[in-house]
Amino acid sequence: MGPLWSWDTALSGVIPPLISPLAASGDPDAAAMGRLVQHVLAGGASGLFVLGGCGEGAWLTTAQRGAVVRAAHRAAAGRVPVLVGVMLPATGPAAEAARQAAGEGADAIVLGSPYYFPVDAATQRRHVEAVMAATSLPALLYNIPQSTHHTLAPDTVAALAREPRVLGIKDSAGDFETFLVLLAVKRARSDFRVLQGNESLAAASLLQGADGLVPGLANVAPALFVALRAAAARGDAVACRSLQAEIAELVAVYRQGPWLAALKAACALLGIGNGLPAAPLAAADEAQRRALAPLVRPYGESGTRPATAHVS
Repeated sequence: MGPLWSWDTALSGVIPPLISPLAASGDPDAAAMGRLVQHVLAGGASGLFVLGGCGEGAWLTTAQRGAVVRAAHRAAAGRVPVLVGVMLPATGPAAEAARQAAGEGADAIVLGSPYYFPVDAATQRRHVEAVMAATSLPALLYNIPQSTHHTLAPDTVAALAREPRVLGIKDSAGDFETFLVLLAVKRARSDFRVLQGNESLAAASLLQGADGLVPGLANVAPALFVALRAAAARGDAVACRSLQAEIAELVAVYRQGPWLAALKAACALLGIGNGLPAAPLAAADEAQRRALAPLVRPYGESGTRPATAHVS
């Protein structure tokens, strides 16, 4: 039996960039990953992105990365695609990670600019093409200069988009002007998907034609972002403003210490994992957890709260 999803629908919805729950030993916690997958799918998520920034992919060992992909693939059970980040600094390690992801059941890889050393557009393009050559999987491009210190420029994205296996791009740069230029790539290829990863630009991006969202806070409140996607599809700007205001309140999660530790602690408060980040980050302290509790408590197991039910 074939998959229960299509790329057209999966990339036109909300794809949470999942955290990687870790046990006290540091090993990936498959049971917690199962709870997280159930949480986001119950909230309406259309896909799963593992081993991105929220998933600490660049900080996990090869064995840890393999275990995370296995756990997500098992929990998804064919209901939605599993996209796997291979955001490592050079082509060799990223290609190796791509082959591993394919072997563990990934449906696509996610890759962006190489980093650590300065790179130009030609180097970025060679990197993407070489990593894609390591596997037959399709790929989603990814801009996150906060981590890679480089972006794939729109011209580079347009050139890479000539390859049919390039599904689209997730852009988390936070540069709305450049995001609008990325949307223009769709004029030459209508099935190229452009997804926003910055929560603060979610509503504006959708109303300007973005296909979907890949927001870290969908780990906590998936149905909130699904409701926003639906409101934008209806052209309901009033509902979009209301939902974006709620998202703005939830963004305060990221201000409770290091953002990644805060996000994992927020999930732990919902019963998903223990809040432990990969070394060398420390877990949120008691004061930070107390500050997080009122922010995340309203979302509970459904990932939404009654105040947003009328616009979902």
